[in-house]
Amino acid sequence: MVLGYKFENALPVSEDVVQRQVFESKRIQYVRNCSVRVRIMSRIRVALVGVGNCASALLQGVNYYARAKNKGQALGLRHLILGGYRPRDVEFVCAFDIDARKVGKDLSKAIFAQPNNTLKFGDVPELRVQVLRGPTLDGVGTLTKKVIKESTQSEVDAVKELKRSKAEILINLLPSGAAKATEWYATQALESGCAFVNASPVFIASNTGWTKRFEKADLPVVGDDLADQVGSTAVHKTLLKLLSEQGVRINETYQLDVGGGTESLDTLDRTRELKRTVKTKSVESVLPYKASVVAGSTDYVDFLKNRRDSFFWIKGFYFGKVPMLLDLRLSTVDAPNAGSVLLDVIRAVKLALNRKIGGAITSVSAYAFKRPLKMLTFEAAEQQFEEFVAGKRER
Repeated sequence: MVLGYKFENALPVSEDVVQRQVFESKRIQYVRNCSVRVRIMSRIRVALVGVGNCASALLQGVNYYARAKNKGQALGLRHLILGGYRPRDVEFVCAFDIDARKVGKDLSKAIFAQPNNTLKFGDVPELRVQVLRGPTLDGVGTLTKKVIKESTQSEVDAVKELKRSKAEILINLLPSGAAKATEWYATQALESGCAFVNASPVFIASNTGWTKRFEKADLPVVGDDLADQVGSTAVHKTLLKLLSEQGVRINETYQLDVGGGTESLDTLDRTRELKRTVKTKSVESVLPYKASVVAGSTDYVDFLKNRRDSFFWIKGFYFGKVPMLLDLRLSTVDAPNAGSVLLDVIRAVKLALNRKIGGAITSVSAYAFKRPLKMLTFEAAEQQFEEFVAGKRER
């Protein structure tokens, strides 16, 4: 008996050799992680829908943090290690797009092709993953037709390609207005056996019809509308919560964004009201009383490229009903804002796959998205996310 395994009719061999045989034959080790027994960490096989600026930042980030060994080397990450997984454990195995400047290219090259215009902060080695031609459907709006050059290549069989690549998680990074395309790819995820991460504001993970389909298939789904790491919605909610807890009575507030990039152009064209509804409801959730709240995108400025300028205006009263007014501006590069959040989401969804949890993962959605199935406070979302990572059941 060696390491808990019994070998019958075996020839006498040294203990070291037997130990190697055990590990080779079983090919599975178990480690203690947060009081839960989980498999030795395997790679997380990810497929992308939309090779735009967010995809560029995500791939650059995985390579940028690949050699980080401690928090001091992981500036900008919420979690260097999450559930035992590091950024370097994420492997991109499949990608779909419609732009002729990206389709057919290696993913490492396509992320830097036009019309992508986000900041380059890291090199990406050749991945030997060719960007495939997906269906256009409603992926191109009236205004984005001016900047998108549709590929003439034939559309691929997405389910076949996802299965061939052995993808585990399909991440939807399509523009906000691509509702039909988002729903189509959600169906491809179901048919190919992939978990689905919906970064767009199209209602998938917050739609009970869709979540029941994923639950029936024993596949996780999270979303909708990814929250930025340094996002205007999070900043707005934090300011309102802080002031309200200090006894300030907020009566009017707005937050408006101006940005460049195709996502801002598509929002202006097709989903301005949808984004405003999602953001406004998210911001309103932090106030324990009714106030006049407006939050959302307002315009597109091409020379801003991938930069986003956010403007905050908060009016209220404090001691003695004395008026106060806060007027701020926040400027960020848009795409890298998605990187840290997506890396947390990818690793959390992998944990759900490991544990064979299907349907909406509410803790992950509330932690990382503006429109989860169940809206939670910052503190509750953070706590439930950490509990999920530690292996506790969803509430």
